[in-house]
Parts: sequence; structure tokens; C-alpha cells
Amino acid sequence: MTALPQYERLEAPGIWRESPEAQRQEVIVSFGDATLVIADDRSVKALAHWSLPALVRRNPGKLPAIYAPSDEPGEELEIDDETMVEAIERVHSILESRRPHPGRLRGWLTGGTLALAGLLAVFWLPGALIAQAARVAPQAKRVEIGHQVLAELTTLTGMPCSTGQGRRALNALRTRLAGPEEIVVLPQALKGARRLPGKVVAIGRDTISGLDTPEVAAGHIIAAELASAGEDPLLTLLEWAGASAAFRLLTTGDLPDSALRGYGQVLLANPPAMPDTDSLLAAFAQAGVSSTPYAYSLDPSGESVLSVIEADPFKGAPAPRPVLDDAQWIALREICD
Repeated sequence: MTALPQYERLEAPGIWRESPEAQRQEVIVSFGDATLVIADDRSVKALAHWSLPALVRRNPGKLPAIYAPSDEPGEELEIDDETMVEAIERVHSILESRRPHPGRLRGWLTGGTLALAGLLAVFWLPGALIAQAARVAPQAKRVEIGHQVLAELTTLTGMPCSTGQGRRALNALRTRLAGPEEIVVLPQALKGARRLPGKVVAIGRDTISGLDTPEVAAGHIIAAELASAGEDPLLTLLEWAGASAAFRLLTTGDLPDSALRGYGQVLLANPPAMPDTDSLLAAFAQAGVSSTPYAYSLDPSGESVLSVIEADPFKGAPAPRPVLDDAQWIALREICD
């Protein structure tokens, strides 16, 4: 979302200069709900965040428009995209029309404005800051944070299981399911699967040990992905870590060391809810995986679990292709040995 309801997302190229002496560089400018985000056009790494209300235009009425974050000399941004310039100017027009004018009620209006600003700072700004940080984080940063979450998890579960053939089997499983970018097996404490930022999925040893089919591990991954569909794992993490961690991510590109402390325990204690039966069966059918082995790995006496067994899209018939071949499945079962 942006500061103007007609734009769900608005981006444009620009030329940014960090200081009067600095070299000009091409950037991508994103129009947010409270800020203008300036990011490197190659790495998509955020370089600066400017408050929309504080923007100053150096050359009114001319193109390319030249903006600065304040009246002080320093950073400058050139934009020649008319849609972006119009959006910025419209925000300024709205702010100008709402600006209080001198009069007998000026003191009351000023006090009310300050009170409103205080309420916004307390109740709206933190949520907007967290949402913005999650929204602008590039995929490479999401993967990095996903590995940081995984490192926090391993303090409770032990290091991920790894053998040469086991890793190749996990890559085959990842390719077969066409969802996760990386799958790791944790040796203890974790039950089922958890979806981490960056499309990293952690599965517990219970999904591969003592079982006779890889459909159980595949099923837990499918269920975890479906349970968090429409939810951004990075946003969930930042909502837990708080606005200060989100602000640090926005301004420096990194989370503070303390931001993830304790999050592993939260993930272990809160398994994803089982999706509704119809959606789950549709996901199994789309993935070409039998739902029965997964259902039997849960409490088979539950009504919803029985429904997953009874309505297995491949009940009585083989799936289009196996999840893993026999050699890959043996390698995966032995990955923690």
C-alpha cells in the first residue's frame, strides 16, 4: 500500500546523490505509505528512506524534479517520471491544505495536531514501519535472515543433519515440490515443518525417521507452506521483534544481534495450524503427492485427519510420479545417522 489509495505499488527510476561531492548513481524510487525508499537499481538494497511530509522540492514546476530530504544541503534525488512526481506533489498538496492557519483557535489546533501526531507515533507508525521493512527487503536479505532464524533454532535443535547424499536427496525433494528454495532437517525438538524467511523450510527428524515413505516429509512441507500462504514469514518475525528491529533493518540493512533471541523457542512452541481439508487436499493433488501418509503421521483419530485420509486424491491409485526414488529416500532417511 502507498500513501495514496489509487496506487497499490508505485516505483520509478531516479538519480541519487548522497552529498554535493558524491557521484550520481541510478536508483529505484519506491513510493510508500509514509516514506520514499531509495534503493540501488542493481542490488535493490535500500540506500535511504525519506519522510514524505518532509520532502523539499528544489525546482518547483520543472522536470526532472529535484528533491531533498530537508532544507539542509546534502542528499538530492532527481525524478523525471511524471506519475511519481505527481504522486509526491499530491501528498504535499494534501498536507498543505490540512496545515493549520493563524487564528483564535491556533493554540487548540496545534495542541490537537500534536496529540494526533503522538497517537500516530504510538499506534500507527510502528506498524507502518514494520510493514515497510518487510515489504522492501530483497530476496537475498530474506534468505540471509532465514539462515539467521535457522541458526537461532539450532541452539535448541542441534545443527542441521548433513551428508553428501542426504543433501542431494533434499535438493531432489525441493525440486520435486517446487516451493521451498532450501530444505534442512533438524535432529531434535522440531516436530513437523516450519517455513522461515527466504523460502527456507526446516523439517524435524520425525518426518523421515521410522517411516517407510517420503510422502510424510513432503506432506508436512506442503501443509506448512499452505498454512502460511498469504503470510510473510519476515513480517511475522518483525512483528515479534518490534519496530526498533524493523527500523534497524530499514536504515542499515541488518537486524540487531538481539532481535532473534528467543524466536527459535517461539517457532518450536507454535506449529502451523492444519489448513482446512479442502485446501489441503487441493494442494496435495496439485503437488502430485498422496495425503494419506502425512495424515497417518498426525493423530489419525481426528475428524479432519480422517477426512484427509478418506479423500486422498490418489487413494487406490499411484501418484503421477514418486516423491523420491528409492536411493534418494534411503539417503534422506540416513541423513541424521
